[in-house]
Amino acid sequence: MTAVLTDRDRWRAVVARDRRARSAFVYAVRSTGIYCRAGCPSRRPRRDQVEFFPEPSAAESAGYRACKRCRPLAEPRDERVELVARVCRVLDESPSPVSLAALGRRFGVSPGHLQRVFTKVTGVSPRAYHDTRRERRLRDGLRAGAEVSRALYEAGYGSPSRVYERTDRSMGMTPASYRAGGEGAVIGYATAPSPLGRVLVAATDKGLCFVCLGASDETLVRALGEEFPAATRRRDQDRLGDYLAEVVARVSGDGPHRDLPLDVRATAFQRKVWEALTRIPPGETVSYAQLARRIGRPRAVRAVAGACAGNNVAVVIPCHRVVRTDGGLGGYRWGVERKRRLLDAERAAG
Repeated sequence: MTAVLTDRDRWRAVVARDRRARSAFVYAVRSTGIYCRAGCPSRRPRRDQVEFFPEPSAAESAGYRACKRCRPLAEPRDERVELVARVCRVLDESPSPVSLAALGRRFGVSPGHLQRVFTKVTGVSPRAYHDTRRERRLRDGLRAGAEVSRALYEAGYGSPSRVYERTDRSMGMTPASYRAGGEGAVIGYATAPSPLGRVLVAATDKGLCFVCLGASDETLVRALGEEFPAATRRRDQDRLGDYLAEVVARVSGDGPHRDLPLDVRATAFQRKVWEALTRIPPGETVSYAQLARRIGRPRAVRAVAGACAGNNVAVVIPCHRVVRTDGGLGGYRWGVERKRRLLDAERAAG
């Protein structure tokens, strides 16, 4: 709806119960003393009993009270969000992938429009959302003790090869191992001194799965055990020497850096945040709000902060480069002072 409306336009919207005008104005009925939003399902008033106000506070200042049916004080509902919520319900209930064309036909929109709106609201495509939900159903089934084959098909995977192919990447272990709480997974680890205290790196045969900073090896090894309680954990300084040297170089602010393979579990949203973190140049910072905008989710500031806090590979995924809007360092899983020194080292090296 246009922001410039005449009273005639407003009355037409009231008569038509046009929800598109819901956020443009409120109307008050003199005979009842109640004000409503356009689209209210209550009985339509007579035109000579209606007056219009730009917002609820103006109507209340004139002595009117809010309608209990349309709740004009509630935030106007975003039709895009409502569409995405309906699509999410379909994807949640569908064991197999649903094409954009099928979703578009179901909801009366073009596939391209649906893809753009869904990605803007959630930060991921419908396909990525469905894949993440399917992986979660598999994990839930395995945690509940279901047989692997049953959990596989109930989650929506069409064949064992597909599920093992995907979960080897997303879980870092086979479904049977995950069902047993990680039993059978082998994680090597190594420690070394750094300018910020002791560093521990841990890896499966697919890549780094845990990197942390602390005061002592005992503290770091205990943290690794808490993260992977059922896995087999063994010190392996020789095999992880290159990983360890690279992480210590990053802690010291030395560069350039080579890419390191990762084997980390993450939701689709976390992956999007972490990918954006890796694109922040060393020594530079962005706010949580700026990072939320960069991934196309400007209102998801708290969720972005949560994704940063859930990062298990310190320095490699550089969540230390995110600060508060006022420039303050904010929190850091491995200590704010380490965050400060990491940034100082990167800036000095740059």
